[in-house]
Amino acid sequence: MSVIYGLIPGMILLGLVSVLVFFWAVKNGQYDDMEGPAHRILDDDDVDQTQNNTSSTTTDKPNNFKHD
Repeated sequence: MSVIYGLIPGMILLGLVSVLVFFWAVKNGQYDDMEGPAHRILDDDDVDQTQNNTSSTTTDKPNNFKHD
């Protein structure tokens, strides 16, 4: 029974610290957008490569068509 007198204040202290850390994280923007960067890292490279390939293939090749 005497152990519970030490555990209860310890659990209250741990709970308060957890709540303070959570509010600190929310205040500093840790939970702003959790899914956006995960999706952007998959999409950005594909878009950039297709744009670079399109522009490089049209400008690097000489125009073989004769215009009258």
